[in-house]
Amino acid sequence: MEWHQFEYFKTLARIQHVTKASQILSISQPALSRSIARFEEEIGVPLFEREGRSIRLNHYGEIMVKRVESMMKEFEAGKQEIQDLLMPDQGVVSLGFLHTLSTNLVPDLIASFRNRYPKVHFQLGQGPSHTILHQLQSGEYDLCLTMKMDAPVEWKPLWSEELFAILPKDHRLAAQKNITLEEIAEESFIHLKKGYSLRLTVERLFENAGISPKIMFEGDEADTVAGLVAAGLGVSILPSQRGIDQSKISQIKIEGIESRRTLGLAWMSERYLSPATQEFRRFVEEYFN
Repeated sequence: MEWHQFEYFKTLARIQHVTKASQILSISQPALSRSIARFEEEIGVPLFEREGRSIRLNHYGEIMVKRVESMMKEFEAGKQEIQDLLMPDQGVVSLGFLHTLSTNLVPDLIASFRNRYPKVHFQLGQGPSHTILHQLQSGEYDLCLTMKMDAPVEWKPLWSEELFAILPKDHRLAAQKNITLEEIAEESFIHLKKGYSLRLTVERLFENAGISPKIMFEGDEADTVAGLVAAGLGVSILPSQRGIDQSKISQIKIEGIESRRTLGLAWMSERYLSPATQEFRRFVEEYFN
């Protein structure tokens, strides 16, 4: 069986139309049909239900396409691994990170790393912890900078950051140097949406203090939440907001509790990491030591 037969089968299984698949593969329809017929003969059973030019995978085809895709993926991974060994100072690092790290930390990290390895490139994505960890597990990212969540990944804690009470500049408590959760317990509270790791951390702070905040608005990003606070729509608890106009909000230290969150680096222990990715992981770990 030749390699192109696997390519033809995979493409036809995805498109499920002989004419369209032959056009994508740049071969004639009869040539594609003959190749698929030989492929099915080699397997020993029909893999498609034919309906004119349109076809669909049958039960045997559904089984085979998963195996073929897995085999081809492993083959490409092997090729890439060899290329990485031949050029260890080059490559692409796919990195996911929290929205709140996009203003300073991630740009500084990447700039410092590329001073050492200018030929390494990055594919970047940001989102809440549960989203980027799911993308890490699916193979979209090599590494993630995030909080620890209940997910089957390796995670190494690297640093912690303080959480502050964020108030509008004209709020009656905005001039205070310190504040307690009890002092903002009756305020309209602006939260991140459910599922976000930072929201879970803030919820635990309130729960430990025996307070149920009055949630008035929910946002997708910390910048959005801070912007709503700046507009005078409520108060919140967030990490330091350097990217927000400081003339419109006050960041006040919370006293009486340990208001911090721990962040770290996540990866899949059983997955191959290119030399460039391994080097970046070591660099990040050293950066915070």
